[in-house]
Amino acid sequence: MTALIIDTDPGVDDAFAIALACASPDVDLLGVTTVFGNVGLAMTTRNALRVLALYGREDVPVAAGADRPLVYPHPHRARYVHGEDGLGNRADLLPERATGVAGTDAVALMASLLESAAEPVTIVPIGPLTNIALLLAAHPAVRGKIERVVIMGGGVGIGNVTAAAEFNIWSDPEAARRVLVEEDVPTVLVPLDLTHRCTVDGAWLDRLAASGPRGRTLVELIAAYREFYSRNLGIDGSVVHDAVAMAEAISPGLLVTETYPVDVECAPGPARGTVIADRRSAIARDRSGVDGSREVAVAVDADLDAVREFLLSRLSS
Repeated sequence: MTALIIDTDPGVDDAFAIALACASPDVDLLGVTTVFGNVGLAMTTRNALRVLALYGREDVPVAAGADRPLVYPHPHRARYVHGEDGLGNRADLLPERATGVAGTDAVALMASLLESAAEPVTIVPIGPLTNIALLLAAHPAVRGKIERVVIMGGGVGIGNVTAAAEFNIWSDPEAARRVLVEEDVPTVLVPLDLTHRCTVDGAWLDRLAASGPRGRTLVELIAAYREFYSRNLGIDGSVVHDAVAMAEAISPGLLVTETYPVDVECAPGPARGTVIADRRSAIARDRSGVDGSREVAVAVDADLDAVREFLLSRLSS
């Protein structure tokens, strides 16, 4: 059984990731925390509650977190991808949850869940890393309770919101740098380079829609998102970034990782939010004086069909 805390900014692909956790019998979902990102905090929180309601998860505590980055204002939301409501303008397809948000904030909820956990917990941040940076700064004692942090973010060779930066990291580069560079917890980074390769096609979505009411609802949510990727990538299908990271969190080793020192560009300009992975040999790094930097496991490959089948088999259940 994998104990999970999800930190999220739903977001269509976030909805698929939350659904994947809810649909997996080997997951103990301890809590869900929300952050600004694809849309504003009030909407990401409402969306998280509604996705949990789709799966009857009234038991999972939900707490709202940061509504802005650590340092600079957030330049813009991703409504052009996820719709005005964050769920393809179809959030009303989901039921309202009877249980509202917890009477605490995201960081306090995560700290409490970690402190009381009998076994180490995996944290899955699939939005900007603001809440995670605040948690590790304000509650350093909980590091020992964290099994690993599995992050969807960054692009080693590509970007999406800019030529070089991926949306989650770009939304709060200072927070991302604290988590990826300055902290010392086992971390897996699942970047765009791999999530794009795990794109699901129209046939996959049709199979999910035919699996039952929940699968059909998820496919209806993704309609506008699917159209966006059809226009931009020329495919009939969709990229489900956050669900790929969730799959690795649930089934460690599903993705192939390589370990590199990484950094995050925080300076203003066209490179802001870029994740820089130092893929040189240890000898080359040592000669340039950077050997010994903290290393992060970066997902670089996978059996792509196995990833798609893992997602479909869980979400169809």
